[in-house]
Amino acid sequence: MTDSDLSETQIIDTKVDYNHRETLGSGLYESNVLTDQYQRRFRYLRLSITDVCNFQCDYCLPNGYQKQTAEPELSQLEIQNIVKSFADLGTKKIRITGGEPVLRKDLPEIIELCKRTPGIENVALTTNGYRIQDHYPKWIEAGLDRLNVSIDSLSPDVFNAITGHDRLRQILNGLNDAYNGGLTDIKINTVLMKQFNANSIQAMIDWVKQTPFTLRFIELMQTGDNQEFFSNNHESGEPIVEKLVHQGWQLKDRGIAAGPAKEFSHPEYSGKVGLIMPYSKDFCSTCNRLRVSATGQLYLCLFGEQGIPLRPLTYNSDTTQLNNNLIEHLKLKKATHSLHEGKTGVTRHLSMIGG
Repeated sequence: MTDSDLSETQIIDTKVDYNHRETLGSGLYESNVLTDQYQRRFRYLRLSITDVCNFQCDYCLPNGYQKQTAEPELSQLEIQNIVKSFADLGTKKIRITGGEPVLRKDLPEIIELCKRTPGIENVALTTNGYRIQDHYPKWIEAGLDRLNVSIDSLSPDVFNAITGHDRLRQILNGLNDAYNGGLTDIKINTVLMKQFNANSIQAMIDWVKQTPFTLRFIELMQTGDNQEFFSNNHESGEPIVEKLVHQGWQLKDRGIAAGPAKEFSHPEYSGKVGLIMPYSKDFCSTCNRLRVSATGQLYLCLFGEQGIPLRPLTYNSDTTQLNNNLIEHLKLKKATHSLHEGKTGVTRHLSMIGG
């Protein structure tokens, strides 16, 4: 961890001017964007609104959810001020995560308050798809732009074995309804696991030939609670990249507020395929996202050593102090995670801060 100060050009003025832009290379970026000492710009916030989850995925919560703290979840007011502060500092995209965010009954209101925050251009939701058919109209009405759903297998039996729930057909039907209802930016997250889905990769790629979703394969990540499962199931995404290139898929350009996936398209396929490979070389060099937990802890990295409490600064609608706090703590962000050394930081399981 470094204590070196940012230069004057790296410390971003908290006075916002959304119309002021300056050029860097061939791209454009807002001059107020949070920037760390490695010149990475952070336009993307992953905001957890609960750590509770009703699924029991083997790689995350194999024994089900167990409450870890008596501290309450962030209120709508606290969320509003956190989102305002990040927007002041150049954040354009908010991804609402859990645990399972649908378990919060005020999720539509949270989507709406994020969407109406000046400067926020995209609001996304990551969910396990639980009762999606019942909820998606309210999400669309609230302004949701993008939807990510975790589906680790297209086999109902394997899906049930991984999650503890026989809901695959119900989730797929809900996704089709949401797409036909106007929520067309849909991604499917599939965690690669040697013992569960490694033999069905091509079948899943074939699925998006007629399905207009983006399928994203995610390398299994080691956490504090899954060391044995990780050792038995980790699969590299590199062979899938080689397979896609061999089959004529083309790598797409990455947007400035995009997530970490390498995304590929093919003229003969309705959908796309992406790879998230945290163990690949230089994975952290394009990091553009920060995380806030459901209790208001700032995480500079999914696998960082500690959370930084923001909650005491969220009660005032004047977010100047919170803005300055974010700028100051970004000095502590490291160049890379230490997953290759088996160091998973404070993350016991992915449900803690939404992955």
